[in-house]
Amino acid sequence: MKMNKHRKISSLSILSIAGVHPYQETKEEKYMNSMQLTHFKKILTAWKNQIIFELNRQHEDQKEELTNNFPDPIDRAVQEEEFSLKLRNKERERKIITKIDRTLNKILRKEFGYCTSCGIEIGIKRLEARPTANLCIDCKTLEEIREKQILR
Repeated sequence: MKMNKHRKISSLSILSIAGVHPYQETKEEKYMNSMQLTHFKKILTAWKNQIIFELNRQHEDQKEELTNNFPDPIDRAVQEEEFSLKLRNKERERKIITKIDRTLNKILRKEFGYCTSCGIEIGIKRLEARPTANLCIDCKTLEEIREKQILR
């Protein structure tokens, strides 16, 4: 049975996929100027294209795997479980694409880079680590604390 290795893409590899280096701000530079917006648009577009490429490749692999019909019930169960995991990963990646598209629209409207909760700057480094972030680190921390309290 063919095994596919699925790895999470780190923020550094997102930058390398886009062919960019971490953004170097200057002291005089206005936050979310056209150069910064272009930088993030390039990152998000490359990330989206990479996900689409992987989804298409996985689709081709799955078509090939569907032709494998295992007579052994254990082999068949393993194949079905792997298929189920791959479907969940595909759904997760489709959700990421939706987030990327929303973020690209924010760039077009020049609303990118600001916390949707408090309105302050999210920050270049945080956005490079998580380009689809829409909360500053403080608001995100508070959100996570609230979620933990609700789950208790």
